[in-house]
Amino acid sequence: MSPIDGISGISSAELLKQKSKVEGAGGEDFANHLKSAINEVNELQQNSELALGDMATGQVKDLHQAALAIGKAETSMKLMLEIRNKALSAYKELSRTQL
Repeated sequence: MSPIDGISGISSAELLKQKSKVEGAGGEDFANHLKSAINEVNELQQNSELALGDMATGQVKDLHQAALAIGKAETSMKLMLEIRNKALSAYKELSRTQL
């Protein structure tokens, strides 16, 4: 018996079983984490807009805190854009693979 004889192909039924396990494994959990991250970035952006408005009208109480809020919003937006870019490039790579 050659080593190749011991290798059997995976049937399509087995692939479908594995696919259903992967789909149910954490898709909802990932979606919830993504939603909460987007909501957090949105909240930081809103705080930044309020700080900018207060600075423009001269109603800012603490300039340092306003600058920190703006910096946090900018950094979180850059991070979210990089995550989006990485996810899009991964999706494109997966769509190019042949089955």
